[in-house]
Amino acid sequence: MPESAHLREPTALATAVRAALARVLDPEIRKPITDLDMVGSVDVNAAGVASVTVKLTIVGCPAADTIERDVTAATLGVPGVTAASIQVTVMTRDERAALTEKLRGPGGARAMQFGPDSLTRIYAVTSGKGGVGKSTLTANLAAALAARGLAVGVVDADVYGFSIPGILGLTSNGTAQKPTRVDDMILPPVGFGVKVISIGMFVDDNAAVAWRGPMLHRTIAQFLTDVYFGDLDVLLLDLPPGTGDVAISIGQLLPHAEVIVVTTPQPAAADVAERSGVVARQTGQNIVGVIENMAGLPQPDGTVLELFGSGGGDEVSRRLSAGQDARVPLLASIPLSVALRAGGDVGAPIVLTDPLDPAAAAILRIADTLAVRPRGLSGLKLPVSPR
Repeated sequence: MPESAHLREPTALATAVRAALARVLDPEIRKPITDLDMVGSVDVNAAGVASVTVKLTIVGCPAADTIERDVTAATLGVPGVTAASIQVTVMTRDERAALTEKLRGPGGARAMQFGPDSLTRIYAVTSGKGGVGKSTLTANLAAALAARGLAVGVVDADVYGFSIPGILGLTSNGTAQKPTRVDDMILPPVGFGVKVISIGMFVDDNAAVAWRGPMLHRTIAQFLTDVYFGDLDVLLLDLPPGTGDVAISIGQLLPHAEVIVVTTPQPAAADVAERSGVVARQTGQNIVGVIENMAGLPQPDGTVLELFGSGGGDEVSRRLSAGQDARVPLLASIPLSVALRAGGDVGAPIVLTDPLDPAAAAILRIADTLAVRPRGLSGLKLPVSPR
């Protein structure tokens, strides 16, 4: 029997529809909905009308419209299907528990996702003082890495000055998009292919956060256990400025994380930036390099207006390299850019909207460097045993 005639059989068509649905990804979990047991019954009648049942994780799932649209398109794309009827339901408690166990492993227990044995490359972006553009750089680096096809997550660990959701387009009227909760598992919103979690997603109306050290530590620990990031290639952490509680907590929770120090060209900023690198070393973390931001404003005549002085990045690199076996490189000097600032204000990363901008080009070069850096195997427990 020819293939086209075979596909007109309702049973074969239903099989083809289910196969097509395997290409539909859950927007938050980023896995096929068939693998997540979100597809219920699939039937096709003699007239080619396909009836598909989709089971959402929770009532009011923010991805419901996207999933229904993608399921409809995938179903109608099967040769022989003449129409699609999509019934949207919600998982039972047992089905949600099974999903949690499938994602987290046997028992569905909460656990640190990025322990010493993880192959995820972890970069903590830090600075000595505020206002150096650390969050803007973190968000743009994340978007650039995701655009290269890497699985990328961002933890906005700047609990007091959270801004990552806005820069990555995850706010509406000043309010950050809320994550989806599946029992005690939190699914991070996705912006420009980047999974993002921030305390800004849990407060209302841009409320201020006034917490002491223990609460800050518990919050960061919860981000790394309750939030399901899945298999990431790269995790970026946007740290608050300075060398306080959060930096110490990250050092304790992720001692294998690598650190990127951000400074501006002025000597005063360089002095403080050096301290953040020193604290990272005290917790056992390796320093990947230094980024000098706001390095100068290009003028129409080709000259550069150095509003914040010059040489700060090189100086931090030199100081952090002293006494080390390997030099701490200056990864890039990023020029001042109105477009970079404006993109952050409207939630449109400049590395995607205007990659030829000099600042965007510099950030993209950093992303090229980070994208190919291997995760060191030193100290990892490899799944092999001697015979």
